Amino acid sequence: MNVGNLGKLYKDGEVIIKSGEVGTCMYVVQEGDVDVCLEKDGQEIIVTQLHKGDFFGEMAIFEHELRSATVKAAGSVHVLTVDKSNLLRRIQEDPSLAFRIVQMLSHRLRDLNKRTVK
Repeated sequence: MNVGNLGKLYKDGEVIIKSGEVGTCMYVVQEGDVDVCLEKDGQEIIVTQLHKGDFFGEMAIFEHELRSATVKAAGSVHVLTVDKSNLLRRIQEDPSLAFRIVQMLSHRLRDLNKRTVK
């Protein structure tokens, strides 16, 4: 179900992005939560949960690679879709947005390092 031009509402368990697909946009969680899942040994594992204000799918904007994870709605969730041209326009309007994105990516990388280097 679309919510105007401002985003889309997903139902519990509905896939927002699927691992292995080509991506052309990123998403911002406007309301609700999403589960980020990876497949390991044929099992789907939830690696993290994102909440209002968090973003995902950004690697598709910065790299031309396939989606690295599946993201599903954890309950009812409203997400905003942001394509590359809109992101670049918003960064021109508010350069601190670029800093916040890099800050979040750095935080995610540090978290991943902590989990894998034990």
